[in-house]
Amino acid sequence: MTPSPQRQSAALSIPGPVLDQLEANGLRVGAILDEVERRLHLQVSSSQAFVDETARYLMSAGGKRFRPMVVALVAHLGDATRDEIPDAGVVVELIHLATLYHDDVIDEAVARRGSPSANLRWDNTIAILTGDYLFARAAELSADLGVESTRIVARTIATLCEGQVREVQGSRGALPPDVPALEPTLDHYLRVIADKTASLIAASCRLGTILAGCSEDEVEAATTYGWNVGMAFQLSDDILDISSEHEDSGKTPGTDLREGVRTLPVLFAVEADPDGELARLLDQDELGDEDVARALALLRGSPALDRARQAAADYVETAVDELELFGDRPVTTALRRLAEYALDRVG
Repeated sequence: MTPSPQRQSAALSIPGPVLDQLEANGLRVGAILDEVERRLHLQVSSSQAFVDETARYLMSAGGKRFRPMVVALVAHLGDATRDEIPDAGVVVELIHLATLYHDDVIDEAVARRGSPSANLRWDNTIAILTGDYLFARAAELSADLGVESTRIVARTIATLCEGQVREVQGSRGALPPDVPALEPTLDHYLRVIADKTASLIAASCRLGTILAGCSEDEVEAATTYGWNVGMAFQLSDDILDISSEHEDSGKTPGTDLREGVRTLPVLFAVEADPDGELARLLDQDELGDEDVARALALLRGSPALDRARQAAADYVETAVDELELFGDRPVTTALRRLAEYALDRVG
């Protein structure tokens, strides 16, 4: 397989318009995130200098701490002043960072956040072991938060791994020996993004509300909100992989096509014309640059992009509906705007 730019689970970043007014409305998200950052650096410390260096490599390369922000925000549905809230933010960020190390090995990535990926900076072994180390640190910290938090973390990590295996099985590239292929159907795609992206956003909401003392009904509503937000953000990311220009998005268009991953716009387009030019192009184990450019042109002129945008809008609508339980409050306004931002990204 030819090394390619990384395929991020989702290009999740903290949108300024959503967060500008949080502090003014009594939502102390910034203060919580500052504490998350402080504790995050403490949590990855190792007595072995090289492990300490590799564990901090991606953490120090940037990132918007989207998942800790979600924890901090949903905690305001209950008591956000509890000391466990920043720790929950650290846990979900450690899990996210661990998946980045592993994803880059799987994707044979050459860059991450503008720097050489860890697998390129060192090698696959170091990248994998560093990801494992961060998973372990997340599990250790979750134990301090209670049995239920540890159970949530363990289930989420298992779900993330299952999603990655499922994606590998459904890619059109060469599979390792004895790995059964899965047909890249719509159901397969939705299962992959549910496991790889939505599960961690949902877990962030579940941890944040449980530790903030919310009721069982509130925890379930917030978790469902988070799952649907995760689905909407991943759909918008997959749309941008087709619709955006490199200079606008900072991401090379067609990354998913190059890696043989059939996202929702592609599935819709092929479903509409199963014997057409696009279907024939994609029925190859590897696409050249000219193939990718032609596939992008066909997809950009297809109604499939609008269908995918509508699917993202449906997830956003479901997410926002879950907020009705909490009434009209500054935090629910912020959460609604956060969900709607997934649509703003794709027009």
